[in-house]
Amino acid sequence: MNSSRVKICGITRVVDAQQAVNSGADAIGLVFYEPSSRAVDINSAREIAFAAGPLVTVTGLFVNASADRVREVLREVPLQLLQFHGDESAAFCEQFERPYLKAIRMRPDLDVEAAMQPFDRAAGFLLDAYQPGVPGGTGATFDWQRVPVNAPRPIVLAGGLTPDNVAEAMATTGCYGVDVSGGVEASPGIKDSAKVAQFIANAKYPSAKHGAL
Repeated sequence: MNSSRVKICGITRVVDAQQAVNSGADAIGLVFYEPSSRAVDINSAREIAFAAGPLVTVTGLFVNASADRVREVLREVPLQLLQFHGDESAAFCEQFERPYLKAIRMRPDLDVEAAMQPFDRAAGFLLDAYQPGVPGGTGATFDWQRVPVNAPRPIVLAGGLTPDNVAEAMATTGCYGVDVSGGVEASPGIKDSAKVAQFIANAKYPSAKHGAL
């Protein structure tokens, strides 16, 4: 059985990126959304991206950014993957010649498969909890039974994941990967290295026995 892929999002420090990679993270996320407590400027993002190394997927997260803003970041920061968390259209997401994830906020009345259909060129979909007015990072979970069984692209599960529930999340959904930010933090934007390591271990090897935090 293949283990889950793990992305540690909201990285704001080089040391946190290095610790995540050393613990087995497949990807890290850099937030380019200024209202977020985990937002990074371009200079910091570039430093973090290079520190992650060439075999880790460095992801840039945007929320209703302008195309010029996305291109500005791409000129300066070596991103391998884009992640769009707002109301971006498929045409907008596809113009940057990078693989991208389209985030879908799981509103109670949402037809998930219908929401995916316009984004047929997405590399995958990130399913996140819904909270009005908040594009992500809510710390809340959603009903994992709503994850489509036959999605057209790989699904990355987000929303309220922690070292304590990620193994259950994987067992319930069988998702391609998981994404975490607040669930492995000491404070907003500052990762707890022990929680990061435990989360990755529990996500990748859910049947193994790990000590409690």
